[in-house]
Amino acid sequence: MTKVEGIPKEIIEFLEKKGGSSIFLKGSAGTGKTTLALQLIEEMGDPNKSFYLSTRVSDESLYQQFPWLEEKEMKSRVLDSSKIFLETIYEDEEFEEEDELPESEKMKIESAKKFLDNIEESGPPEEVDRTHLSNLDKKIPSLENIYDRIDQTLPERPTLVIDSVEGITSKYGIDEETFIMTVQKDLAENSNTNLIMVLEKADAKFLEYLVDGVVELYRYHLDKRNVREIHLIKLRGVGIKQPSYLMTLSGGKFKCFEPYKIPEAGEMEWEPLQTLDGKYSTGSKDLDDLLNGGFDKGTYNVFEVKENVSNEEYFSVLRPIFLNFLTQDRGVLAVLSGGTHPENLREDLVRFVNPDRFNERFRIVDYFSPQTQKPYMMALGGKSRDEVSKIYSKHIGEIRGDDNKPILEYTGFDTMEYLMGNEIAIKELLEAVANTKASNKLGIGLVKHGLKVSSEIKNMADNYFVIASINKTPCIYGIKPKTGLYAIVSEEEKVPHIDLVPIM
Repeated sequence: MTKVEGIPKEIIEFLEKKGGSSIFLKGSAGTGKTTLALQLIEEMGDPNKSFYLSTRVSDESLYQQFPWLEEKEMKSRVLDSSKIFLETIYEDEEFEEEDELPESEKMKIESAKKFLDNIEESGPPEEVDRTHLSNLDKKIPSLENIYDRIDQTLPERPTLVIDSVEGITSKYGIDEETFIMTVQKDLAENSNTNLIMVLEKADAKFLEYLVDGVVELYRYHLDKRNVREIHLIKLRGVGIKQPSYLMTLSGGKFKCFEPYKIPEAGEMEWEPLQTLDGKYSTGSKDLDDLLNGGFDKGTYNVFEVKENVSNEEYFSVLRPIFLNFLTQDRGVLAVLSGGTHPENLREDLVRFVNPDRFNERFRIVDYFSPQTQKPYMMALGGKSRDEVSKIYSKHIGEIRGDDNKPILEYTGFDTMEYLMGNEIAIKELLEAVANTKASNKLGIGLVKHGLKVSSEIKNMADNYFVIASINKTPCIYGIKPKTGLYAIVSEEEKVPHIDLVPIM
């Protein structure tokens, strides 16, 4: 189960800490810094206490790029989000044995406590500090205006976005370090302001010591598909549990993806998705759309699984396919991939489909056991070729039913290659693909990293998808048909249904 979140929870926690905080949003052009900055003041700040200061774009161009600014009554904010060090000292002190510390260190901690006590007693500042602003060599009218607005907001905590530091400093000919130090000291440290500063340069380590937090946005390519990530480099006073998140700017909004967790879904009855004649649904509307309505009948379809993808992650894609077949009284014949236990598979699927229907319509091939009492197992261990053929025909007839309905044949090719060797596995693959294309059934193959059959199966497949994991989020993209990258997500109340969110 992967959930879609707006902004990483670590950033939210950082900006909700007591007192003002400062954070850099850095990254190359087009990585989503402005989108994230605007969304931070939408989600974190009161409309009358949050400001957006930009010299890079006009207000109207912002509204054109981000229509939701007007929809969410954000217009008033578009002008214009440390005591954390002391809080950290205070928190760290709990984990140290005081009598083991040198006397000088004890005095430092005691002084920090007293200073914090004074801050708490006096409460948040009533007026903005202009000490460093008044020492600047040049006047910055827009910044002085912001100071005035913040002054009217105090003692409530305001949020200020500066987009970008380079734009302001270049316009007024001010040294970047001096400018950052000015707003850091005056606003973040002494005026209870959350300060969010956008940096155009990705390499700004010489400036990072000035602020409390640093976040970097990346964009790169995976197999020529666009990938976006957000990296949490520093958030002083906050534990970073997930240093990097997969993210998207789909719909003009910033969204990140929580790491995948095994879903704890209760029992529910699967409602099959219907398709046009000549198609089989994948059980996912989004995946059906990528396939122009679903799998064509008589096609062989392959899912390649990358090394870092867990069984549960790729099964989130296969599960809806199996369920959609079973709930339409169609049979499934499965050679399971390594690491998938037949009993675990059955227990998983009967949460969503009647157990009797599973027993009647699902068959799992067992190449090791000579016999079984379980109706859904096809025991082929130690059998001659003729015996295997008879058992196979018997079970296929059972899952097809009296109406001789089409079936789904699923093959984990790592199992086939392990049992038969790659040459025989390739031969079996050729026969399976030819047999599928000559019928109206559906073929599904699963290929894992390093298999010899991989190159052969890619050429023969009608549809070929790759499942990868990026920052603990399962993703999928098509090679046949060629598609962009999508995150595979499922909200808890929707399991086992999946949605595909485009990475844009």
